[in-house]
Amino acid sequence: MQTRQERVYLETPRHRIAGTLTLARDGYRSRVSDVLNASERDFIPLTDVTVELVGHEGPGTHHEFLAVSRHHVVIAIPELPEDGELSPAAAAVPPAGAV
Repeated sequence: MQTRQERVYLETPRHRIAGTLTLARDGYRSRVSDVLNASERDFIPLTDVTVELVGHEGPGTHHEFLAVSRHHVVIAIPELPEDGELSPAAAAVPPAGAV
């Protein structure tokens, strides 16, 4: 099976995680959502990973490999920019219920 690498950003309740996910080049399991919804797997394998603690300043830790429980993922963003930095939205979205 041919594969491709895709940078992803994941958040759990306690961690921000940026890493490389190996996906199928085409078809089944070629999307990040396919991996997140794969009920036969409990963990998402990532390589070249940076882990930061939510609510703590400072640099994260780097790991060659990390397996993340897919049940703990609350946010997943495919195609993280090369520099690993997320840019702010052009227009802020008001909180729910705000006028």
